[in-house]
Amino acid sequence: MINYKLIIKMVSYILMLVSFFMVCMIPVAMEYNETNAIYGFVYSLCLIFSFSLVGIFFSRHNKRKELSIKGGFIFVSLSWTLVAAVGALPFYLSGSIPSYIDAYFETMSGLTTTGASILTNIEALPNSILLWRATTHWIGGMGIVVLTVAILPLLGVDGFRLLKAEAPGPATDRLSSKITRTAKYLWLIYILLSLIQIILLRIFGMNMLDSVSHTFATMATGGFSTKNLSVAYYSSPYIQYTITIFMILAGVNFALYFRVLTGNFSVFYKDSEFRSYILIVLTATLLITLNLYYENVYSSIPEALRYASFQVASILTTTGFATADYELWGHFSQYILFMLMFIGGCAGSTAGSIKVVRIITLLKQSLIEIKRLIYPKAVFRVRINDKPVDIALIHHIIGFIVLYIVALIFIALVVSSGGHDILTSFTASLATLGNIGPGFGFVGPTDNYAFFQDYIKCFLSFAMMLGRLEIYTVIVIIFPSFWSLRVN
Repeated sequence: MINYKLIIKMVSYILMLVSFFMVCMIPVAMEYNETNAIYGFVYSLCLIFSFSLVGIFFSRHNKRKELSIKGGFIFVSLSWTLVAAVGALPFYLSGSIPSYIDAYFETMSGLTTTGASILTNIEALPNSILLWRATTHWIGGMGIVVLTVAILPLLGVDGFRLLKAEAPGPATDRLSSKITRTAKYLWLIYILLSLIQIILLRIFGMNMLDSVSHTFATMATGGFSTKNLSVAYYSSPYIQYTITIFMILAGVNFALYFRVLTGNFSVFYKDSEFRSYILIVLTATLLITLNLYYENVYSSIPEALRYASFQVASILTTTGFATADYELWGHFSQYILFMLMFIGGCAGSTAGSIKVVRIITLLKQSLIEIKRLIYPKAVFRVRINDKPVDIALIHHIIGFIVLYIVALIFIALVVSSGGHDILTSFTASLATLGNIGPGFGFVGPTDNYAFFQDYIKCFLSFAMMLGRLEIYTVIVIIFPSFWSLRVN
């Protein structure tokens, strides 16, 4: 039986938790004398607190402290939907984004770290609103559910079920015997890396607001910038290389960082996914650098390397920042970037898309199928990090990739129903489902999503959440058998 009162209580707490971040925006709005923004945040907080208090009051007599697997799926999907709904209020009530559907799209894009935007003039927004926009990235990057598990153990529920349902990647790696400690470790590493990047960006010439905003977007692999030209606004190679490095770091499994902190310095070398991830970064960067140089897009190898490495890191980690309009590059370079959109970062990172470890596992399984044709009586097993992979996990990965492709085709079909061309429809769907942000066509790095019809924006918002929650968590709720079957 689903414990609805506990779900309501937990959702109410998570909304109040998000409101804490919103409160932090008010001093910024006051500093810049942004009256409309102040009203927008205050009105939003009043609505959130009212809604949360009603939920807490309604669930006050709940005696059961256990959350079933079904309840965990419902809570995760519901919390992301509602956090996006209330997170859109400051945009809408301040007048920064007049359409609530547009505000919801922008917020869902922020929380899911997609970076797809409907804004045509970003720099016209109040500074506090821009900071809130970047903050949605940061709290969504590591996961609002993970944050709740980390600091709200008083709810007394099975945190591992929530972390497993929400955390990105095919498997959730326990860093500690206690799940609340696991979530805290993840957030501490996340905060530490964020502080380091903020300091570096300040040293290299960014002001504090831009440093914080771009760091939040980098570490969450989100891509919201405070500038219309994105990172291309900053001509400093130091700034661009700093963001490039931290995008790559954000695409690494955060469990590896924890193991390094505990003294296991060889973990990066031993991890096959990390090695493959770095190999992809280096190979794609080298190929695009040579292509840009020999096609005279840039006059020198160092310059071509800077732009190539930045864009490879941005697309592979699904961050979505831009220092150049890659649609003006050669077709070879564009094709490599297009392929990177399907890969994504490592499992357990803030990156989206399919993830490197799934690609590796699928390729190894395909090679085994070929070997079986040659040696039909031999026994082969897929091995990752010198450990055999359970066949059930392989089936899970194959099922995920099939669902991913089917969802991509269906989303593109819906987008094309609005009269949009194939390239725009397909890459907009790929960019939202993979939480990438920019695509090709009319959603390229210098464009936005403002021209889409409202029903398409709503559907793409759903696609962002579908991709961020790894498809299964959301899709399972749609099936009637989910509601009829009694599962704990």
